[in-house]
Amino acid sequence: MLKLQNIRYDVTDDAGHVDILKDVSFSIEKQKFVVITGPNGGGKSTIAKMIAGVIHPTGGQILFNGQDITGLNITDRARLGISYALQQPVRFKGIRVLDLLRIAAGKELTVSECCDYLSRVGLCARDYVQREINASLSGGELKRIEIATILARGTQLSVFDEPEAGIDLWSFQSLIRVFEQMRESIQDSSILVISHQERILEIADEIIVVADGCIREQGPRAEVLPHLIGTPEALSGCDRIQGGEKA
Repeated sequence: MLKLQNIRYDVTDDAGHVDILKDVSFSIEKQKFVVITGPNGGGKSTIAKMIAGVIHPTGGQILFNGQDITGLNITDRARLGISYALQQPVRFKGIRVLDLLRIAAGKELTVSECCDYLSRVGLCARDYVQREINASLSGGELKRIEIATILARGTQLSVFDEPEAGIDLWSFQSLIRVFEQMRESIQDSSILVISHQERILEIADEIIVVADGCIREQGPRAEVLPHLIGTPEALSGCDRIQGGEKA
């Protein structure tokens, strides 16, 4: 489905030249729930933005279903079937939840259909379907509404950039239940989550550890997660570990 090949990303500013991603390569197959984790500043969110088309690599190639999408913008990638959920969902004053779901689906959903998507993310539909996407909604409510829009889109690859950011414990627990349900219902699609939360790592099929702009470790949850839990210090360096051995 998705393949990143030798992706590099560097910037030059007043502080000089900085290599943010260094020869990053990995694949995501269909019907997989994949979590990218690692220390803050390691390049996780940069990878998410790179996949979505928010930013473009300075080297390497991105393939989606065999098509080279390296130079495509976020709109073209969305049309091909890639969804991207921001760390902080955008508020739209004057737009109702009902309107947003219809825009996401690209068709005139009925109120009943919109309510079904809201119910799937744990929101009481009759309380939210006519609400505006404004400051009256909490961070947790916005997160779940954003997930509902992604469900309405029905895309092949859904990318979530630190979905736990800015929400309270109760909302986080609800978010975990939503992701568990999404994982159980995966068919011809895949989910990629950027997160350092153990509860999210526990439901992953595969875990990719990113540190210092490199893939530090990659493999099935059963192999990678025990090593992460048993390693309190931040991972560093660019030696890749697979199955407990350096590659």
